[in-house]
Order: sequence, then structure tokens, then C-alpha cells
Amino acid sequence: MVLESTIVCVDNSEWMRNGDFPPSRLDAQQDAANLLATIKLQSNPENTVGVLTTAGTSSRILITSTQDSGKILTCLRSVSPAGTADIVAAMQKAQLALKHRQNQAQRQRIVLFVGSPIAAEEAVLVSLGKKLKKNAVAVDVINFGESVENEAKLNAFMNAVNADENSHLLSVASGTAILADAIMPSPIVSDSGGGGGSGGGGGGGGGGEEFPFGVDPAVDPELAMVLRLSMEEDEARRAAAAAAESGGASGSGDSAAGAADTPGGGSTGAAASALDGAATSGAVAGADEAGSAGDDAELYDSGDTEMDVDAEGGEGGDDDDGNDTEDAEADMLVQALAASNEEAQQGNGEEEDMDEDLRRAIELSKKDYDGSGAGSEEAGGSGGAGDKPDGSAGDA
Repeated sequence: MVLESTIVCVDNSEWMRNGDFPPSRLDAQQDAANLLATIKLQSNPENTVGVLTTAGTSSRILITSTQDSGKILTCLRSVSPAGTADIVAAMQKAQLALKHRQNQAQRQRIVLFVGSPIAAEEAVLVSLGKKLKKNAVAVDVINFGESVENEAKLNAFMNAVNADENSHLLSVASGTAILADAIMPSPIVSDSGGGGGSGGGGGGGGGGEEFPFGVDPAVDPELAMVLRLSMEEDEARRAAAAAAESGGASGSGDSAAGAADTPGGGSTGAAASALDGAATSGAVAGADEAGSAGDDAELYDSGDTEMDVDAEGGEGGDDDDGNDTEDAEADMLVQALAASNEEAQQGNGEEEDMDEDLRRAIELSKKDYDGSGAGSEEAGGSGGAGDKPDGSAGDA
């Protein structure tokens, strides 16, 4: 919400005693002014509101810019009808009070209640309006009670003071039940719609407008502000989602166009990747099998290994090679039998050599034995003859 400093100018002339706005114009004006002050303070925590009277001996500032709604209500209830209103002097004092506001960042605004005939000339009002416009002061005018008589002068004043539709004029015809109800839907409260125009009788300038989000900002301004912020966040989120979807759609469109330019490209790439994976897995499996076969081959000699290899080759061969395999096996069997016969013959030759040597050894031992036996017999014969005790040998 806009950061503002507002001065509410209340008409407390004798015309406020009229009862066309029950219970009286003054009471209806007080309720409307209190409503406006409350809305201004709730719209922004740093907003300030002051109150000034336009009639009496002279226009008088009841309270300077404040954020205390209780003080504003108290000073409004203390206003009593007296004298004739001087809106020119009242707006000049209001402009001076806004000039010396504490927070210079606040925008300046005057809310003027006019419930009695305007005595000032139209040219004076136009000159005042230009001065206020030059000093960046916005003016909202609520014309009630004598709306028809004051409408021409106020329209000229609004044309002079209005800048970028920052000022509004609301004319409320006599007979309206509650003045505050006529103000509620107007741009003065909702700050929506154009200014410088005059509303029709009974409803005012914005009587037919609906409240945004279905919530009256004057009744619950905090809820209205929360709903507005939530709506803005939702719109931003939807815009971001739409942008993301449009980006994704363009990316997928490019991919589809690339696939269309190269027919079969997607399937070819998938097949190539599948073949690469199969080749890799086959190479790994072959390496594992070769390693295991190498380990097993170390347990056998070369001859057995060749036989196993030939046998595996025969088993794994095709049907056309069956005869060749059988012939090879037969040849291998013949070779094995021949090798065994040679070993057997070599063994028999060695046994014959051994028998011959044994035979020779036996013969030599027999010869030695025969020679030694004869010698012993000769020695025994000679010795026995000479040693006979009875002398028999001597006899022979």
C-alpha cells in the first residue's frame, strides 16, 4: 500500500445541523471521517492522519499527523457546528501541515468534506488547485448535502489539482441513508478507478463496483492485503510454470526434429550400444574361460593335453567331420599300442641281458668251486698218509 500522510478537513458549519443524512450531516460526516482515518492507518503501518476543521472563527487543526486512531476519534467527536466554512483557507493550512510532516517519504493527501455551499470563486479554487498540484498534494473531495450547487466549482478545482488520476471527487445526493456506505465502494477508499469525476445521486462515483477478492478493505484491510499478495504470488508462479513448459516443449521439439532428420538413428544407436555391451560381456567371459583352462592345463602333461584338446575338438566339431575324428582316434590308439609294445620289448631285452650275466656268474662260480675242491683233496691225501699213528701209510 501507498505510504501517505493525510489531513482530513471536516465541515463543521451551521449547515451540518440538517438531518438529510441521519441523524445529522455532522454525525454522518464524523462516522465517515473516522472510517477513512482507520482505513488509511491500517493500509500501511507508517501512515499518519491529521484532522482539521473548515468553519468557525477560522479553520483549526484539531490534531496533527498521528498514528493513534483513538485520538482521531476523540477529536472528531468534539467538533460542533459553528459559522461558515472556508475551504480555501482550510486547504492552505492542510498543505502547510503536510509540508512539515516528519517522514518526508510519505505522499501528501487532503480529504475534504464539503456539506455547505462554497463561497469562494471558481478562479480562486482553480488557482489553489494548481498550487497544490505543484506541491504534489493529492486531494479527495466528498461533496454531500449541497452537491448540485457545488458540483461545477468542484469539477473545475479537480481538473486543476488532478495529476495522473491521483485525486477523486465523490458527490453524494441527499437522502442517502448512511454517508459512510456511499464512500466505501468509491476510489477514495479502494484507490481504484479514475478521479476527477462526480458520482451520481445515492451511490456515488463507485457505487456499482465490486470489492476485490470479495472482501471489503474497509472492514478487514489486513485480509484484503493478504489475499492480494497471495494472488500476485500465484500469478508469478503460474507465469514461471508457463515459461518452464514452453522451454521444455521447445527442447523436445528440437530433439524430435533431429530424430526426423536421421531416420532410424535412434534404433541404430540402441542396437550399436547393445552390440557393444554383448561384445564386452563375451570378451570378459572368454578371458575367464581361457584363464580357467590354462589353470587346468598345468595339471596334465603335454601328451594328455594334446589328447584332450583333440577329443574336445572332435566332440565340438560338426557332423561333417565325424569320420575324420574317428580316424584320428584310431591312429592315436595304434600309436599307443606300438609304444607299449616297444616298452615291453625293451623290458624283455633287459631281462635276457640279466639272465646271460647270471648264467656267466654261475658258471664262473662253479669253475672256482671245482678248482678249490680238487686242491683240498690233494692236500688231505698227503697229510693223512704221513700222519697215520699205526704206521699204515708207511706200509703203503
